[in-house]
Amino acid sequence: METVGIGMIGSGFMGLTYSEVVSHHASGCKLVAITGGKRSEKLAADYSVPCEPTVESLLARPDVAAVVLATPDQDRPRLTRLAAAAGKHVLAEKPMAPTVAECDQMIADCSAAGVNLAVVKTERFRKITQRAKQLIDDGTIGPIRMMRTVSAFPLSLTKQLFEERPWMADSRGGGLFMGMASHNADFLRWLTGRNAVKVFAQATTFSDVAAPAQSVMAQIEFEGGIMAHMWITSELPSPSLPSSEVRFQVFGRDAMFDLENFEFLDLGKGDKWERIYSPERFDYLKEPKSPVRLFPHIGVIQEFVDSIREQRAPKVGGVEGRAAVEICEACLISARKGEAVSLPLKGGASPG
Repeated sequence: METVGIGMIGSGFMGLTYSEVVSHHASGCKLVAITGGKRSEKLAADYSVPCEPTVESLLARPDVAAVVLATPDQDRPRLTRLAAAAGKHVLAEKPMAPTVAECDQMIADCSAAGVNLAVVKTERFRKITQRAKQLIDDGTIGPIRMMRTVSAFPLSLTKQLFEERPWMADSRGGGLFMGMASHNADFLRWLTGRNAVKVFAQATTFSDVAAPAQSVMAQIEFEGGIMAHMWITSELPSPSLPSSEVRFQVFGRDAMFDLENFEFLDLGKGDKWERIYSPERFDYLKEPKSPVRLFPHIGVIQEFVDSIREQRAPKVGGVEGRAAVEICEACLISARKGEAVSLPLKGGASPG
């Protein structure tokens, strides 16, 4: 296959993101149609492609070989089933789905249809996170012993998000917690190369936001006895915490590093700290098409397209997406039961 025709399902901020990437940055692919969402007609016009009236009509197009699901997570299992049945490869935004059971169904649907299922994991494609991973792989840190990750946002921003994206309060979805924590959980797995084996968590909503689990603290045990702590909250008072949007700290036998996705990567070794990487800055809201912002998304699309053209499994596929959801779901189950939860989850346990 010389050029992979891609259909975009979803026309919000991420629909715009991936339309821009496919149209102007990734190679071996082209944007051929868009559907879904109130902005679909404008987005299609902006990229000079047809706006299909329904998902079904987009999937019926012979020039669509693959689809990007830039949709709410609760919609992705159904859309994956439809796309797989139509013989289309699937790239699903994160979290892959709200539950492990739905992830399993997505994997099964794509496997039965013989199509690729990839999941968006941008943390694996950032320059700064790849540099951090190198510190582990080249032995600078030594064997990992402990990790800590925080994603914390002020309540004022959360209320604005819920106004703009009311689907985030839908009880069928993973909400803001999974939207954030699926990144953190996947990154911890990727850094260590290990699976989580036990989770103990607390979850609540302290504010008047009409959605559960706006604040979650979890202790996660990984294979080999590696200890990790994950704190996800979207209801801090202003001005919130500095350098806390996506923060990772990793402590090894020989050294440690401190990372904030958009600010710094610091290495602590011997008797000093050293700044070893500072990412390029951009304005997330004012510069959605900035090449700096798009860099990890380009990596995600390019790997997906290459997997199709090379007729191989994607490097970040359904199994990886499922594993991150499993950690998140285990947090909610543990919080509800008030006890530690062992992984893997058995029988597609529900967090409800």
